[in-house]
Amino acid sequence: MNDDAFSDSQAFRDEMIETQCRQRGVRDARVLSAMRTVPREIFVPAGAADRAYEDCALPLALDQTISQPFMVARMTELLQLGGADTVLEIGTGSGYQTAILARLAKHVFTIEWHATLMEAAAERLARLRIPNVTFRCGDGSLGWPEHAPYGGIIVTAGGPTVPAALSEQLADPGRLVMPVGPVEDQTLVLVVRRDAELKRSDVLKCRFVKLLGAAGWRA
Repeated sequence: MNDDAFSDSQAFRDEMIETQCRQRGVRDARVLSAMRTVPREIFVPAGAADRAYEDCALPLALDQTISQPFMVARMTELLQLGGADTVLEIGTGSGYQTAILARLAKHVFTIEWHATLMEAAAERLARLRIPNVTFRCGDGSLGWPEHAPYGGIIVTAGGPTVPAALSEQLADPGRLVMPVGPVEDQTLVLVVRRDAELKRSDVLKCRFVKLLGAAGWRA
């Protein structure tokens, strides 16, 4: 797919970036540029393309969601990615967040619990000719140690705590963002590793689908 194939939605992307992201404090120019180039409409369910740029999360199959545009932008900005970073994403979902990360990092390793979602996401990224992503179906709460350490780790599902395996796979320096807390009441947290120390800070209240797995919630 080339840029001409989704040029009709560019105005919607520009408005989304201005009103939903920039006006709410997202300032990282690289993040905003990445979001400007990814056509969100191909990541939503069939028949919902007209809702792709709404200011909300949208439902996917298997009780999953594609995150609100602002949340995608804010979580990505918190990672402070450079072009040489390797990123671990837990929760591929539709692949939209994955595509944004791939525009900003050297390589993205992404894990999805549901095989059908993973396969559909891989097809979408192939259509966009995004090559620097490796997919895996499995328990994301355990991470992907074979490719660690990661300069950035992003978890797009809420868990009761930050899994120890993910903290261990974080590079030094490195940054991890994840929703943490009870199923109905989570806080987006930022974990920064620097000089062998981990520091955690709360960012904002949020609500995500459940992180399934050995270090998350039961399926």
